[in-house]
Amino acid sequence: MSSSRTRRLRRAAAPLTAAALALGIGAALTTPAAASGTYHGGAYVNGSGSMTNGDWNNEGVVNVSTHRNSNVACLWQTVLWADGYMSASDIDGIFGDQTHAATVRWQRDRGLVADGSAGRNTWTKAGQRLNNSNTERSPDGFWYGGYAGKNTSFMVRSSSAGNWGFAEPGSSIRWATYNTRTCS
Repeated sequence: MSSSRTRRLRRAAAPLTAAALALGIGAALTTPAAASGTYHGGAYVNGSGSMTNGDWNNEGVVNVSTHRNSNVACLWQTVLWADGYMSASDIDGIFGDQTHAATVRWQRDRGLVADGSAGRNTWTKAGQRLNNSNTERSPDGFWYGGYAGKNTSFMVRSSSAGNWGFAEPGSSIRWATYNTRTCS
């Protein structure tokens, strides 16, 4: 290839490289993309209108292969903790073998198909435990109340857009996203 042609190609490549870099940075700074595998297609656990008992009835799947490393996995592990199936130290936002086994036990104890995957029926069943009976502790949020015989609960809240946040034991509110993991 001639040296003049090589110079022309290099000069043409520089603006294209800069444009591609700018697009990549812009995409990284925007809000999370919609999550595949969610029933509502959103990037967050999301409700419609005001928070209500049972508002988790259209959430996506979280399991060992879908949204495995996410804040939604962290939220699900926090549910399992509140219901006595995991310890607080096991909440890490990674849906691994231990979370799968705990999910199977949780589902079996509630008469659900015990497939180890937190899908629509599992989220719906868990959502029945959302309540606002602890308003003196959280005037702008709800609580997930642990099942019978468990003295555990955790705070959940909703943004003005309906996106759910939660506070696992000993932490501040984090948003329940399908695409990111900030709990550890």
